[in-house]
Amino acid sequence: MTSETPDYTVPGMSTKDGAAIIKMLQTRLHALNDLALTLKHIHWNVVGPHFIAVHEMIDPQVDQVREMIDDLAERISTLGGEPKGTPGALVAERSWDDYSIGRAESIAHLGALDMVYTSIIEEHRAAMKATDESDPVTQDMLIEQLRGLELFQWFVRAHLESGGGRLSTADAHTERKAAQQAAEEARGRP
Repeated sequence: MTSETPDYTVPGMSTKDGAAIIKMLQTRLHALNDLALTLKHIHWNVVGPHFIAVHEMIDPQVDQVREMIDDLAERISTLGGEPKGTPGALVAERSWDDYSIGRAESIAHLGALDMVYTSIIEEHRAAMKATDESDPVTQDMLIEQLRGLELFQWFVRAHLESGGGRLSTADAHTERKAAQQAAEEARGRP
């Protein structure tokens, strides 16, 4: 595809509308590719007493996120677009920074991952709402992906939640702050 507007799209949709949806889906594709890499990074760098639980919880999430990636790329192609899945395109076109936590205790990674999931889910919801009237097929796909992403965040948050329902990451606005808050609360410091 040499221009922003595809030569064709699905029947019943203008190429202009198709182009807008393709652009939005490309951003989601980058976000989920980044998420899959981040999840593997966490899988390799988690340490501490809950290592095995977190290490083994992450791989099924990676597998399902990779399926979501494939669905997004195929939808872009169906709409007449050209999905970009190279690392260079992801880095050049993303609006977020790399995951900021290296080797760390499982609770710190889970605190940071909670922030990652929050961002991904919020942006996926915005994309879903943007397709409300223009493309119910894409919207249905995004809804199904949200179902999985929200479930994964629940798995993560189960480790961060107190018996009273308070999240240790509740006031955090960055990965580093969420990681710090989760680790401090796990050590008994509110």
